[in-house]
Amino acid sequence: MKLIMGVVNVTPDSFSDGGEYFDPRLAIARGYEMIQDGCDIIDVGGESTRPGAVEIDEEEEARRVLPVITELSKVARVSVDTAKESVARRAIAAGASIVNDISASLAEVAAKEGAAWLAMHMQGNPRNMQNSPSYVDVVGEVCSFLEARARWARELGIEEVWLDPGIGFGKTMEHNLELLANIDRVVDLGYPVLVGTSRKGFLGRIVARFEGEMPSPKDRLEGSLATAAWCYAKGVTAMRVHDVAAVAQLLSLGGY
Repeated sequence: MKLIMGVVNVTPDSFSDGGEYFDPRLAIARGYEMIQDGCDIIDVGGESTRPGAVEIDEEEEARRVLPVITELSKVARVSVDTAKESVARRAIAAGASIVNDISASLAEVAAKEGAAWLAMHMQGNPRNMQNSPSYVDVVGEVCSFLEARARWARELGIEEVWLDPGIGFGKTMEHNLELLANIDRVVDLGYPVLVGTSRKGFLGRIVARFEGEMPSPKDRLEGSLATAAWCYAKGVTAMRVHDVAAVAQLLSLGGY
């Protein structure tokens, strides 16, 4: 089964829709809209992880996400996008059933609270990850890291472990394209794989090479859909997306 994870950013500064859903009421309404459009999981985040983003304290992050999770978890599966232990615990108590963990460090929290865990690869942190990302073998290094994280999670007793290669997190455009070209190697690790390419900067830079102008995040739908189609065809379980209706239509037409 191919799944869609819809992004709900309860933030003032996310790269694509920062501020649009900062009011919890608007975030909840956006979540309901995504459910109607066909998404399977709502991913709620209260701290921007765009390159150079400023870290916020855990109380502020919890204040942003908990009302949204409490409401949306009544009608859909919800993941919490966080790297903070206390926020993850409180989000699970509020109804989240997946910890979407860009730090790949919260497996013990997920195990103790009985939640699924999604481990992402990132070189550095959001504040410095794009300064000078460097790899000898990006695909091999990402796969080795994710495999080790998955083994750790299994040893802790987590039954549902997801992997995310971290497109755009401590990677150049070339690294991202190399990972996408070889995404089947991540799939072959034997765990559900989530990929997030939606509206990301490397898609805009590809367009700019041909058209001379960088499209805004909301004008990158074609690249978002092309990479989603590729990933689904290569065995990826879920895509993390902003444009749920378009990806749902892609799935209905694609025969994946």
